[in-house]
Amino acid sequence: MTIAFSAPISAIFVAQAAQQTPNAWGVILLPVALVAVFYFLMIRPAHTQRKRVNEMLKALKVGDKVVTNGGIFGTVAALDEDSVQLRIAEQVKIKVARNAIGGLQAEKKES
Repeated sequence: MTIAFSAPISAIFVAQAAQQTPNAWGVILLPVALVAVFYFLMIRPAHTQRKRVNEMLKALKVGDKVVTNGGIFGTVAALDEDSVQLRIAEQVKIKVARNAIGGLQAEKKES
């Protein structure tokens, strides 16, 4: 036994489906939520990290032990506006860009 739909009934379903429009709140809310999630998971943490690094670079002083982004450990011997002179060994100094400093060396704990 098969049931055949008549043309007028199927036309009613098609007409109802065509009349349904997406919810305006859903259309607006989804992109806003995606931008908010993107901001709080990616943009804001990167901004705060960049701000901390800039503050650390401004606060550098002679005698600070630092690590460059290239992995060179050294002690600040002299500071210029945009460069830093590092002492990496006895009688060995190198000049690097200030923004090449990755961070301060961790303090060693003595047992």
